[in-house]
Amino acid sequence: MTENVFDIRIHVVTDYVDEQSEPDADRYVFAYTITITNNGNIAATLLSRHWVITDANGKVQEVSGDGVVGEQPHLAPGEQFRYSSGAVLETPVGAMQGLYRMEAEDGDSFDAPIAPFTLAVPGLLH
Repeated sequence: MTENVFDIRIHVVTDYVDEQSEPDADRYVFAYTITITNNGNIAATLLSRHWVITDANGKVQEVSGDGVVGEQPHLAPGEQFRYSSGAVLETPVGAMQGLYRMEAEDGDSFDAPIAPFTLAVPGLLH
């Protein structure tokens, strides 16, 4: 019997949404697109998400919920799921990190960590 190998890769691309942001009102809107790839050898379903969002003032927002964008994608080995969402910060720079709670088709649950990534108004960071 082969051992189950859980290998969920998460790739993030961020974008500043200038037309929805109001810097004078401390409102900075960011979009992010996430690609989740199952590089393991067993299918898995994304059950829930947990995000930790921190702005430059150290203010932390935690967001948890079922699935992503109203879905609980099922990923067979080699499959990808891509979605876009957003975050609103009170500062022009911040960071996000978190995890997806996954359930393999054999019933094992595991966490797929989402490495920290930066949200920043273009030209602010070098």
